[in-house]
Amino acid sequence: MKNTMYALFTILFLFIGCKQNPETLSSNIEVAQQAERILFIVSNAHFYGDSDIGASNHFSEIVQAYEVFKKKGYAIDFVSPEGGAIPIGYISTSDSLQKKYIYDNDFMDDLETTKKPNEIEASDYRAVYYGGGGAAMFGVAENEAIQKIVMELYEQHNGIVSAICHGTAGIVNLKTQDGSYLFAGKKVNGFPDIFENKDAEYYKTFPFSIQEILKERGGDFQFSEEGWDGFMVSDGRLISGQDPSAAGLVAEKVIETLQQL
Repeated sequence: MKNTMYALFTILFLFIGCKQNPETLSSNIEVAQQAERILFIVSNAHFYGDSDIGASNHFSEIVQAYEVFKKKGYAIDFVSPEGGAIPIGYISTSDSLQKKYIYDNDFMDDLETTKKPNEIEASDYRAVYYGGGGAAMFGVAENEAIQKIVMELYEQHNGIVSAICHGTAGIVNLKTQDGSYLFAGKKVNGFPDIFENKDAEYYKTFPFSIQEILKERGGDFQFSEEGWDGFMVSDGRLISGQDPSAAGLVAEKVIETLQQL
């Protein structure tokens, strides 16, 4: 019975398609195709290094970019070094956008079931977006499987690498096939030292200063001394933002750049 019904629906679809002009039919086929995909890279780290200080992914930095991409029709997957559930924090339910997603079961399920790197095919994506938060300082940058995905996307599939705030820590080890750092000679941004509390216990667990390591490895690190003003920079297919205020703007710039490729 199911096979019969399926055959009838198929015939009906083909019949209707034949009645349409070529432009309309082409449009319908295009809509039916799978949406272009963006890969969000997040961290499994529940603590700052080996300390007992709780760490998390920055919820607002995730949802702001997610909202921009979704509204433009992009599909989104999440990957983390270990896969599975990730810690989230910096949540404000008085913020309407955050409140929307904290009660979105499908979205929250995605954060509970992030993919492992070995489940990801770089060719399926147009861009990556490294989310921030203290957790982003741990487990991501040194993950060779994630590095391989990102560099294959960037070098072989003309993809975009983007990051926000502490998420920029994730790109510090990315190298091109000729051995150069991805960001060498390029404008790049992330959470600058001027806003870090270097005397605090959380900072003492950091494996590196984002600002200093990017500069040491040839990046043209640019930042806003004012902060929380939507500051971001783009240099070709590398796009990075300073703090939560730039998350949505980074996503918009990714889309703009994709449309120009």
